[in-house]
Amino acid sequence: PVTVIEAGPCTVAQVKTLENDRYEAVQLGFGEVKENKLNKPAKGHFAKANVKIAKHLREFRTADVDVKVGDEVNASVFADGETVDIQGITKGKGFQGVIKRHGQSRGPMGHGSQYHRGVGSLGTLLPMHVLKGKNLPGHMGAEACTIQNLEVVDVDLENNVILVKGNVPGPKKSLVVIRTSVKK
Repeated sequence: PVTVIEAGPCTVAQVKTLENDRYEAVQLGFGEVKENKLNKPAKGHFAKANVKIAKHLREFRTADVDVKVGDEVNASVFADGETVDIQGITKGKGFQGVIKRHGQSRGPMGHGSQYHRGVGSLGTLLPMHVLKGKNLPGHMGAEACTIQNLEVVDVDLENNVILVKGNVPGPKKSLVVIRTSVKK
């Protein structure tokens, strides 16, 4: 099973250098958006670079880069068989209890137990307060997640698409950031 990821085209909006910014990075813009949806600082950023406005801006730290502002980066930067790390925002589940959120087991359902899907004991007698780190109900999902060492099965340059073995974080049509693997 593979996941199909649309990889651009991404426009280089800014190239950061050691002299100007104290670090080296490339800022890429992806996606189309109407001009009236952006605020003045974002419009000015794209106008200064003289590039088409983009919905999303992401920075990638790099040591040696041979791209200029206005260049397009597409799926050709990846190769078949390469391992990548993919970062995204996981699916949001809303407010969930401890059974779904932390995998705790439920209590007995019969014989008048009155304890079915609750939290259980919240601590000992002595501190007389709930200790930090206790597994409690709350908001689940919608957090940053990185899945490492996914294999690029195929790169389709015609459709600007990357096929990755396995699953990636987030719902369909969501934004993900693909980087070369840190741990190989």
